[in-house]
Amino acid sequence: MRTQNLYKNYEPAVTCETKDYKCGYWFIFCSNKLLIVNKESGGKIPLFSELTALSQVLTAPLYLGKFYGQPAYCMGIADNTQAPEGMTFVDLRSTFGVLDEDSFLLASKAVQVVAWEQTHRFCGKCGSLTQDLSGERAKVCPECGFISYPRICPAVITAVFKENKILLAHARSFKGDMHSLVAGFVEAGETLEEAVEREIMEEIGLKVKNIEYWGSQPWPYPNSLMLGFTAEYESGEINVDGVEISHAQWYDVENLPELPPKVSIARKIIDWYSKGRR
Repeated sequence: MRTQNLYKNYEPAVTCETKDYKCGYWFIFCSNKLLIVNKESGGKIPLFSELTALSQVLTAPLYLGKFYGQPAYCMGIADNTQAPEGMTFVDLRSTFGVLDEDSFLLASKAVQVVAWEQTHRFCGKCGSLTQDLSGERAKVCPECGFISYPRICPAVITAVFKENKILLAHARSFKGDMHSLVAGFVEAGETLEEAVEREIMEEIGLKVKNIEYWGSQPWPYPNSLMLGFTAEYESGEINVDGVEISHAQWYDVENLPELPPKVSIARKIIDWYSKGRR
């Protein structure tokens, strides 16, 4: 198992120490697109002082904690909002390599928090208007007492090894010739290990053994927690499902195809394999 602290410059919190939110970093979403400041070297998350043009709509934000030593907030704004000069709304996936890793990871958390806030204003049990639960990221219904927390959907992603080679697959949804590890959502009543076995059999046609946990990563597409595993090939021949997966092959470290971005857990596991699985 490889434990890892994803953030280097972020301290999570739910309750802000001060009531003055007109400061710090702001993760603002319009139609699920993130507002970033355009820079020659890439992009960055705007500070409140840079958001004068939007100051009238920046009310009642959600607190995320401290980011680079300053307060961090997130919120969603109206779909027809225009980005201020020098800024743009971008799809979160397109910020791979544009934002620094901490900014991307916190933006990934922020978009899920904003989506949850927007879809849980009313109780899913009785329909009453909900309230924030003090000290927690949760909504409570004042009428029936039902409590709602942000939904997280677990998914497994697995590196399969056979004679020092790694199994990589090309999904139909991938751009170009990118290959990655086999992944899929955990089903109700299923253990993580059972999900690993099922996904690899369903998508690739292989049976695996010696399944071991590697690490995890939040993944906001739409609200997943990716749980990384390794496994050893046991039996079978590669036979892709043709629905989700169009191609799969065993690769050695000297002959790897186009790979996922470095920020993803898939790439982190592949790089770990490339360095000798240490």
